Amino acid sequence: MSTGVIIAIVVVVIVLAAALTTVMLRPGGLGGRNLHRRFGPEYDRALRRHDGDSKAAEKELSERLDRHKDITLRPLSAEAREEYAARWAGVQEHFIDSPAKALGEADALIENLSRDRGFPDAKSGEHFDALSVHHARNLQGYRDAHEIAGRSGDDGTSTEEMREALVRARVLFEELMGADGKHVASRRDADTDRAEEPNADAEHGSGSRSGVLGRREN
Repeated sequence: MSTGVIIAIVVVVIVLAAALTTVMLRPGGLGGRNLHRRFGPEYDRALRRHDGDSKAAEKELSERLDRHKDITLRPLSAEAREEYAARWAGVQEHFIDSPAKALGEADALIENLSRDRGFPDAKSGEHFDALSVHHARNLQGYRDAHEIAGRSGDDGTSTEEMREALVRARVLFEELMGADGKHVASRRDADTDRAEEPNADAEHGSGSRSGVLGRREN
């Protein structure tokens, strides 16, 4: 093979590699699709934050991924797992009489659990970003619970809104409780949770809509 042919082949390879890189980094290209697939609703959230600018949203998500992709989950001891499960059961019981307080307890409980598993503390500013890299599809319920819990006074948030936030936050709680240091995705959704304890409302009256939260079995 002549030197000229070899040079031509090298040039073609370089051009193809450059073209592939351009496609992957282009908003809406392979890179964008991969980010959308990985982050799901967090991709859409980032897109809204950047007023529909997909390039800016993908840049933000790529930077999150680079910062937090190598987090290794620390295992929970059996004792810690039992304690967290018991505390979550308490949160659900408290919801009947004090929804706002129970939501604040759930917010703090998930924060503590995520920190014990190896995620950054909420005060670090990287808490939600790190969780979004590993738990993007079930993070919004926790975001909502955290936001509602952080409000002061009567801001008009209904008991139903708090119940729905708690139901969805529980999915993240269960993922973080996953055994053997692995993420165990819960396949429940709000509709499943509504059906778990169909007699709870009848037993406690309209003020006990938390009955549909159900219990996590260990």
